[in-house]
Amino acid sequence: MTELQNAAKAAATRPRIQPAEEGDDRPLSVSARLGRLQFHQSGKFRVLQLADIQDGPKVSKDTVKLIEASLDATRPDIVIFTGNQIAGYDPAYAQTTRKRRWSAAAGISSRTASSKSSEASERFEAALERTCASVRATVEQLVRPLADRGIPWAVTFGNHDFQCGLSNAEIESICREFPGCVNPEPTGGESGLGGANSANSVGSMDSAEDAGFVQLRAESYLPNQRVFACEPGTFALPVADVDHTMSVLGLVLLDSGDYARSGGYGSPSAEALRFLAEVPKAMRAQSQEIERSQEPAVPCMVFQHFPVQQYYQLLKPAAANAARAIEGYRNFAGKHYVLDEEKTLPGSYLGEGVSCPDADSGEFAILEQHDYFAISAGHDHRNAFVGTVPVSREMASADAQTAASPGKVGGLMMIASPTSGFGSYGPVPQKRAARLIEFDIRHPYEPRTQLLEYGELVGKPSAGKAYAYGMTSESKPESEGVDLLHRPTWWSKLLTWLRKK
Repeated sequence: MTELQNAAKAAATRPRIQPAEEGDDRPLSVSARLGRLQFHQSGKFRVLQLADIQDGPKVSKDTVKLIEASLDATRPDIVIFTGNQIAGYDPAYAQTTRKRRWSAAAGISSRTASSKSSEASERFEAALERTCASVRATVEQLVRPLADRGIPWAVTFGNHDFQCGLSNAEIESICREFPGCVNPEPTGGESGLGGANSANSVGSMDSAEDAGFVQLRAESYLPNQRVFACEPGTFALPVADVDHTMSVLGLVLLDSGDYARSGGYGSPSAEALRFLAEVPKAMRAQSQEIERSQEPAVPCMVFQHFPVQQYYQLLKPAAANAARAIEGYRNFAGKHYVLDEEKTLPGSYLGEGVSCPDADSGEFAILEQHDYFAISAGHDHRNAFVGTVPVSREMASADAQTAASPGKVGGLMMIASPTSGFGSYGPVPQKRAARLIEFDIRHPYEPRTQLLEYGELVGKPSAGKAYAYGMTSESKPESEGVDLLHRPTWWSKLLTWLRKK
């Protein structure tokens, strides 16, 4: 296929974007105007994904410019932050940072351990207060453009957020202080769907069918929106059809974990995985839409930080010296890969090995068997590709409201998004991007997606510092998170070469 043909095919898969109209003071989000997530009269619904901003208390001006330009160009219904908003290893958190969730903070032995002196305890509490203030400052800078435009937003977590010294629950609580945040209070239920009602719930829940979901505060911009809550960073949002008669699809945010004690990256909790399996059917049952829908479950798309191992199915093995070949990560190290052009969309690129957990948590099997049509992840700052892997199960077709039989979905769409920030490594500055995902009511389970790159939307970055080199398994040391931008040394390169001989 020629470059011209590739460009034409890529353009056909992109949603159309238009600049915002001047003088319109209404919320930029159509869903915010309606008070709930819902397809527009045009038949469209839009999500803007921001991945791996990963910055300290003083967020890069270029990051803010990219957010602002992306919002104005796309008018999303909701913005989803898919983890690593907070660079927990930033020097601002030196007194409270921790490399792993189970390790002690750097400055003080432990937050909960008995201190040798009350003075040490007081110093640590003061450091925690400063950390809270710094995290609050980061969140404020990231979401101010959204608040100014009346756009709701949701957040899940990655492997660096907690390293500042706060738990994900504490960071999520800070997020809820700002207008537009739709993250609910966790329910604390055993399955994530049958727990006690949160403080955000409205009205009484008299039956078991009513348990598991809450309604949001007016400050979320979506006061009429139901949300299914599980744990911090793990919850689900149903999206209604144009007439608000039934849920067409669900947006599921999943906390995909951070680190494993055995090494490498972690996995979602057992509670989160149960929630992932149960929520598509719960959305249908608890909104009492069985009679109006031919399907027992609401098809869903999941947003999370880590890619799953099965992302490697979109790659194919290649020689180490092949053009654009990239070495795999950890379990896949020692082998080189390129994108499989038969499975991925034009415009996709692979800039580093897919950094997935070592262990298969069973998440992909859940996505295959429980009515999921897409997954979108971040984490790998230099990867930007979209592809589909085959799955074997039936799902509702776009015209399920009028047709008696469900249609077949050809596979599971898998999306990798590059960093949206300028505070850490990634592609060249002009390629830092937000990702637009547009759903069409005529075929809601085949969304179109487009990268909104800084170079196209804004122009030349003002930052004089941007890290463009990749990170392979050799350049990710045991101390990752403290020295995130560690470059492979000549010694490590020599050892790698000797191992391959």
